[in-house]
Amino acid sequence: MGISTIDAGMLKNAFLAGAKGLEAKKDWINELNVFPVPDGDTGTNMTLTIMAAAKEVAELENPTMDQLAKAISSGSLRGARGNSGVILSQLLRGFTKEIKAVEEIDTTILANAMVRGTETAYKAVMKPKEGTILTVAKAMADKGLEMASQTDDIEEFVKQVIEYGDYVLSQTPEMLPVLKQAGVVDSGGQGLMQVVKGAVDGLLGRTVDFSLDTVPDSGNRPAAGEKAARGAARTDIDTADIKFGYCTEFIINLEKVYTDKDETELKSYLESIGDSLVVVSDDEIVKVHVHTNHPGLAFEKALAYGSLSRMKIDNMREEHQERVIQDSERLAREQEDKDKATGEEAPSERREYGFIAVSSGEGLSDIFRGIGADCLIEGGQTMNPSTEDMLKAIERVNAENIFILPNNKNIIMAAQQARDLTEDKNIIVIPSRTVPQGITALVNFMPDLGPEENTRTMTEEMGNVRTAQITYAVRTTNIDGIDIEEGDIMALGDHGILAVGKSVDGVALEAMKEMLDDESELVTIYYGADVSEHEAKVLEEQAQEQYPDKEIELQYGGQPIYYYLISAE
Repeated sequence: MGISTIDAGMLKNAFLAGAKGLEAKKDWINELNVFPVPDGDTGTNMTLTIMAAAKEVAELENPTMDQLAKAISSGSLRGARGNSGVILSQLLRGFTKEIKAVEEIDTTILANAMVRGTETAYKAVMKPKEGTILTVAKAMADKGLEMASQTDDIEEFVKQVIEYGDYVLSQTPEMLPVLKQAGVVDSGGQGLMQVVKGAVDGLLGRTVDFSLDTVPDSGNRPAAGEKAARGAARTDIDTADIKFGYCTEFIINLEKVYTDKDETELKSYLESIGDSLVVVSDDEIVKVHVHTNHPGLAFEKALAYGSLSRMKIDNMREEHQERVIQDSERLAREQEDKDKATGEEAPSERREYGFIAVSSGEGLSDIFRGIGADCLIEGGQTMNPSTEDMLKAIERVNAENIFILPNNKNIIMAAQQARDLTEDKNIIVIPSRTVPQGITALVNFMPDLGPEENTRTMTEEMGNVRTAQITYAVRTTNIDGIDIEEGDIMALGDHGILAVGKSVDGVALEAMKEMLDDESELVTIYYGADVSEHEAKVLEEQAQEQYPDKEIELQYGGQPIYYYLISAE
């Protein structure tokens, strides 16, 4: 006689076993990353994400299904790292929404939860790509619906679902040519299969140890490099440029079912009376931020869905008129001196703008501080910050509008998730994919422009930056028809591999040859922790000799793993 239902205690053990199943295979999953760089981190990111939830789940004694659902959803959401971790957190979030109101799960509820998890994850990705973790999740959900109509035996259900998931995972190289070239399946999909297989082992009694011997810290590294106020806005700003004068924020405490159709309707109405709209919903509340000339109309519309709380209206025109010119450099020096003397941060008045940047390397951090970053998050290639890291940094920056510069394509989704979880500040994620892009974006910020115009300008300007990252290969493979041997030096460009060779300087110069054109004027070379100043100056001299019409600039970056970051503008 098989299992026909799963109660909260059984699900708790299954989830913990799934987390341990992933953790045990994380290094193997890391090795499946397409590019053979030393920062392959899909397994690590997914493990840190699920372990953040597992820590909360493990602390629950005799939980109800609702308590368990909240722990899994909240823990994974805040602990999410990297794109794969964020997608995993969304799969879990959707799954738990479906099961939280029941006492036991049967095959029908299990199938519906899998479908809802997949739908939630697809919505979180701007441009879903097939051949990834999303494809594997959807395949298992589709198989789950099929099996739910055929059996009430959960053991038979999960057996068929796993078999089909493995099959679709094996086909991912046929969906993504880059996987086929590298001779690997999708690493995120493989990670998901490890979670599911581990959970099934726990459910069926194949795993009996559900203790968490070591739970990785999900994101308690301190935000580094705090700095005092950036230059304040000018007092002579023309307030007529502000189209919508009232920054309006409130929370709707839902008193009835709030559907996707309701959310679309609410957003559509608010967009018709304002801009800078952010609407984030959870099971019980909806958080709204909008700039409008008619706050009362926004409140009235929102009352149709429930009661209101934490209502706040700021007159932005008045704030502009009352703002006094501040000497930012003087304040920064005074604040830094005070921080050094007391070891504490002094409270400051809320400013209009604040800036958070992800940085890896002492020199890069100094550069970001020098151009106005208020808060630096330690991270980057070798350790992607979590959503929780982002939220803590946001809390430390006392500003109405906060720009986040992820500076890595694998950190953008975590930043966006932190934005959606923030209620009292307007968070703007500039999708910088490299450190040079982030530096360029921040340099082009103008304090006398509004958030929307600055967002457009910063995004456009960083798009003019081309980047090469010089590192080494950790395995032998073939990518884009290029044979790569373990230990080779590689130059990774914005859209693929620029050069491969045996010499760091040779590959760096070849990368410049691929990057530069007649319009390129400035080339900046950031040298890493494993490169001496003398070695870097030799490369600078070689580059200047090869490109006498370009301005070659050398900066200490201090980044690990990457010998050089090279940008061209």
